[in-house]
Amino acid sequence: MKFSHLYIKNCCLGIALAATILSSCEYDGNPNNLADVSPADYEGKIDGYTSSEEIYPNNLIAYWSFDDNKNETISNTAPTSTANDSFVEGGVRGKALNLNGGWLYYAKQFENFKTDKLKSFTISHWVQILNNGSKRTMTFQLARPGMFNGNINLALNTNANPASNTDILRIQPTFNTVGGGTQDNLNNNLSPKIGADKWTHIVVTYDGASGVFNIWADGVKVGGFPNRGVGNNLFKAYEPSEVIIGANYNSIPGKSVNTDANFAPMTGRIDEIRVYNINLPDAHIRSLYNLGKAKK
Repeated sequence: MKFSHLYIKNCCLGIALAATILSSCEYDGNPNNLADVSPADYEGKIDGYTSSEEIYPNNLIAYWSFDDNKNETISNTAPTSTANDSFVEGGVRGKALNLNGGWLYYAKQFENFKTDKLKSFTISHWVQILNNGSKRTMTFQLARPGMFNGNINLALNTNANPASNTDILRIQPTFNTVGGGTQDNLNNNLSPKIGADKWTHIVVTYDGASGVFNIWADGVKVGGFPNRGVGNNLFKAYEPSEVIIGANYNSIPGKSVNTDANFAPMTGRIDEIRVYNINLPDAHIRSLYNLGKAKK
């Protein structure tokens, strides 16, 4: 078969054009001209963070490190009175607070805990604790002078099981509402492991817009009843308020408000109490847990 010179010429031009197009379509792995990322930039980091201080620092409104210091560090507020407390090595980071039937009491209205400043919240802390089969434990209370229930009550039902049971810890936080009542949540199905030498990360979060009140333990959402409603069921931080760590008023001499004896001063250890004025996103709660495990 014979081909004309014109046909052959056109074929050659077509091949040359195709080669040009293909050479101009080489793969570009960085079409947006992003800066190079070095793996070294992430060495030693967890979830992209180097320490817990990097988690929403502008929304952290109270913090207790317990590194030879009982003061709330943001306001530099010292406790008004304490009982059966000491510092011990082996904390989540640095030292921790050891309570042997003890507590810390801050008889002060914290500026950051006033009504208009606290609508949503996250409270994160680590505990070493055992069940006791008889008394409940209050790890943190935003207390209301003269009243049994505080604005926020982070209660552990350590009365529900014997000390030998380290598989179940019932966590039952409550809060005061706009309507004057209380709302709670409970981990009725899921539970963290606990132990005298095991640090357990316990977090409660509250969204002031939706009324959702969650419990977290060791990076897992465990509360069974998070939807607490809106309207009169929304949280309210009544004034005045005070802070108690490890007890409620009935355990503090001269402060008893009634004859309720369901709670006893805390026996155990507590560390790294952080209070935020937002409902922390889920991923950041897990990051706090992961960072704490790495002592960061």
